[in-house]
Amino acid sequence: MALTAGIVGLPNVGKSTLFNAITQAGAESANYPFCTIDPNVGMVEVPDVRLNRLTELVQPKKTVPTTFEFTDIAGIVEGASKGEGLGNKFLSHIRQVDAICHVVRCFEDENITHVAGRVNPINDIEVINLELILADLESVDKRIDRVGKMARQKDKEAMLEHEALLKLKEAFENEKPARSVELTEAEAKVVYGLHLLTMKPVLYVANVSEEDLLGDDNEYVKMVKEFAVSENSQVIVVCAKIESEIAELDGDEKAMFLEELGIEESGLDQLIRASYHLLGLRTYFTAGVQEVRAWTIKQGMKAPQAAGVIHSDFERGFIRAEVVAYNDLVEAGTMAVAKEKGKVRLEGKEYIVEDGDVIHFRFNV
Repeated sequence: MALTAGIVGLPNVGKSTLFNAITQAGAESANYPFCTIDPNVGMVEVPDVRLNRLTELVQPKKTVPTTFEFTDIAGIVEGASKGEGLGNKFLSHIRQVDAICHVVRCFEDENITHVAGRVNPINDIEVINLELILADLESVDKRIDRVGKMARQKDKEAMLEHEALLKLKEAFENEKPARSVELTEAEAKVVYGLHLLTMKPVLYVANVSEEDLLGDDNEYVKMVKEFAVSENSQVIVVCAKIESEIAELDGDEKAMFLEELGIEESGLDQLIRASYHLLGLRTYFTAGVQEVRAWTIKQGMKAPQAAGVIHSDFERGFIRAEVVAYNDLVEAGTMAVAKEKGKVRLEGKEYIVEDGDVIHFRFNV
């Protein structure tokens, strides 16, 4: 799918520690600004209990989870849109990702420097949001200058784009992101090429201390959650320090450690799944004695395109798809019983694959 979620935040909020834990890629992490300059990219496996259950049912020779990319981007500072702190370079890195995981510091620690000298998560969020908005405003202003003349000459496409750009400009001048602007489908299409930073979906990651992870939300986390609600975004609470320890454990050790902490699921697993969905990604499965495998598709993808994720020949020679919903297969226990119960369907080229479908493709080339 080649989609990536970018991890952003102010310096020293725990981004690289979190990235290391997610990907175990060993990105450098240190207690000073701009430790990360070039973006680090790592592949992550998507945790999915459905894959584990299918493996138990089918007993295949191997099991293959699906994956996607995380990109760790250097800390942004106030003035980044004007080039402060190597800002232009960092903003260009954000432009290349498809969704943003915004890490926010929600803990006190006198041994870890805060770039502003104090912990204030809302101020931190607004600093970054404003820098992204200012960068987008500059892009939109340049485009308005180019399109305006043609719009005045009554060029229909130019008029459509000009109207959309003016809507965006008004939002930016009121410090609102592009994703908050109501654009028609046609308007959204004409401004897509600008790759606006604030058009990207955002997930907030509240990084807390070990003590605060196990209790009720601290005041900082409450502030972040309240802010996120105002823009219809999600918040995942993690302790990057603990997650980096969990990431070094194997399956049984990890389960025991989480049990000792009184946690059902690691924050990273929650973050990975939430980021996966934020990117508009969904999963279908193939299940046979040779292999049980999870495959990544874009939400809304039709059966032939989903088949093409496995191999281009599958899409080119697509005949039909034999489909059973995950829950129906688990309830039946075997594919044979699922067929007997009429739970296996034959679907054609217009079928939109659902998250959790277990599919066998028929094709001929």
